[in-house]
Amino acid sequence: MNIVCLAGGVGGAKLADGLARLLPVDQLTIIGNTGDDFEHWGLKICPDLDTVLYTLAGVASVERGWGLEGESWRTLTQVGALAGPDWFRIGDLDLATHLARTHYLRQDGLSLTAATRKLCAAQGVTARLLPMSDEANPTLIETTDGVLGFQDWFVLQQWQPNVQRVILPDTARATNAVISALQKADAVVIAPSNPFVSVDPILNAYPIRPIIEDLVPVVIAVTPIIGGDAVKGPLAKMLRDWGKTVSAETIAQHYGDLLTGFIYDQGDDPFTMDDVTIVGENTWMRTAQDRTRVAQAVINLIETQHRELA
Repeated sequence: MNIVCLAGGVGGAKLADGLARLLPVDQLTIIGNTGDDFEHWGLKICPDLDTVLYTLAGVASVERGWGLEGESWRTLTQVGALAGPDWFRIGDLDLATHLARTHYLRQDGLSLTAATRKLCAAQGVTARLLPMSDEANPTLIETTDGVLGFQDWFVLQQWQPNVQRVILPDTARATNAVISALQKADAVVIAPSNPFVSVDPILNAYPIRPIIEDLVPVVIAVTPIIGGDAVKGPLAKMLRDWGKTVSAETIAQHYGDLLTGFIYDQGDDPFTMDDVTIVGENTWMRTAQDRTRVAQAVINLIETQHRELA
């Protein structure tokens, strides 16, 4: 069975890691969000790709969820002392990733897909991690303070300006590798990532969403909302800004007809959707064992739905 996981941010990285622990390498492809990529200090920064990469490699910071364990901050401190831009926290070890990636892209002429493959290999990651696109497709955030670049809103402004809408580029195109993986997919898993700024940018890269709608028989999403709040990040605030209920049901309704199944946290209120199998599970992923448990629940639901389709 071929499974494709759409992942962005910490929640996406955790589920991707759980799936990678259970599935053979040739049965899993992880597609990472690149909508929040940007240039900083003259370097190509890919925050969501790196969060997935570091988590798969087992070197992600447990406390922060992003960046590397055992990180130091001497370079960042010195940049600040020189009155340079120190608002985006790049650690000394993390800096090496950005330096290597930028070298691969600019000096070696590699695509982002090829550069990501090299970074994975160098850290012993055998799981197949693909950027959704090789081109820049920046996500913009229209706020009450004006239109902001994603990282300006998310990091510099600490996601405090109220969001009016998320602006995705009309020109985003998926890579051939991504298209091929989706065409062969028996199931797509939408990880518990922010739907609006982590998953929608992936679905927006043509022709990802049409392929999923037309060709993939099973599409499962896992809730990023537990107990009326986001596990991490600005999702709950965004929903409140828009006057929406902060709940798993709101997330499921957002994906709508794309889904055949949805997993919500068993501690929350159950709900129903036409033509969608709704399953309650313990969706907290605090440990590696938790990631494996949630991933197994996802695989179980995929297998059940495939048996029903047979």
